[in-house]
Amino acid sequence: MKNFFSLRAVAVLLGASLALGSIASPADAQRRRELPPLPPVGEPGKVAAADIAFAKAAREDGQWTAFRRFAADGAILHGEEGPNDAAPWLAAQKDPDKPVQWGPNSIWSSCDGSLAVSFGRFQNAEGLFGSYATVWELQSDREYKWVYDVGAVDDPQPAPKPALPEDDEDTIIVSGLAIIDGKVADCRRSGDAPPPPRVFAGAADAQRGGGVSRDSTLMWRWVHAGDGTRSVEVDYLREGAWQQAMEFRIPPQGQ
Repeated sequence: MKNFFSLRAVAVLLGASLALGSIASPADAQRRRELPPLPPVGEPGKVAAADIAFAKAAREDGQWTAFRRFAADGAILHGEEGPNDAAPWLAAQKDPDKPVQWGPNSIWSSCDGSLAVSFGRFQNAEGLFGSYATVWELQSDREYKWVYDVGAVDDPQPAPKPALPEDDEDTIIVSGLAIIDGKVADCRRSGDAPPPPRVFAGAADAQRGGGVSRDSTLMWRWVHAGDGTRSVEVDYLREGAWQQAMEFRIPPQGQ
């Protein structure tokens, strides 16, 4: 009786192996290996991590050193006098003793993750606060690098925060947690979305530029007006229509 059950168990195992072999043959395994990878999906958290790592490198390794390291080919710095090709401009800069400190509070990403925009706050070496916008592009190594950056100090500056009471033995200090709002564009479906709006807008005397994500679900544009006004706008696809995600306008200095 013992031998009968042993032989029966072996037969069952052999049958299962043959069945599995017919379901997943070596040819099937080879075809699975040859299938293309799934398309990337927008990850605002990964963009935020890149922006935070960028800021950390500026503090630890030098401001302009970090800007050079995290810049993509053809990156643009949008200054008060207009847009600059970042590479030659950064090559001539020396790291300041005290770098700008910054952090993102909002991220917008295309559906496929190929393009994203971060918006946040900074404090410069003089202690002045301001806002910035950075456009990020996914590289072939699956990491993000910045392709456009603009920022300006607030005018007027925000009111100073009230002084905290002096610590005593009963004081408990809890560090605040940064909250970053991340949004991802809807993925496109054939025939369900209108064509994207015009990338370039503004007066005839304005300089302008911008771009669109690879999957055409997020687009951005910058304008440098004749009077010196700088602006950057971001639109993304949501619920079958283009919606404005962000508009950041910087008037000329002193206005």
